[in-house]
Amino acid sequence: MATPLKKHDVFQAIADPTRRQLLHVLAEQEMPITQISNRFPMSRTAISKHLRVLEEAGLVQNRRVGREKRYRMQAEPLLELKRWLSFYERFWDNKLVALQRFVEDGQE
Repeated sequence: MATPLKKHDVFQAIADPTRRQLLHVLAEQEMPITQISNRFPMSRTAISKHLRVLEEAGLVQNRRVGREKRYRMQAEPLLELKRWLSFYERFWDNKLVALQRFVEDGQE
């Protein structure tokens, strides 16, 4: 049986600042949408849409508790982002080494 394709990937999901804030909020604890939406200056419907994108990317899961859904962050998909960024760290490291040499040579 084939694995269904995700509608959104991790990169699309975290591209929006609101969704990054949602992940930050949900990293601390599981919350119902009413509690989540009270932390943002937008409608509950807008928050639901953002949560749906995060769910489709695998970054958020929900579970039913009574009549409400509770959402929590799933960090595993962020490993894809970490692997991608780690490739580029060498470029940042090279720039920092060059800056350090420049500063040290300029002080002599």
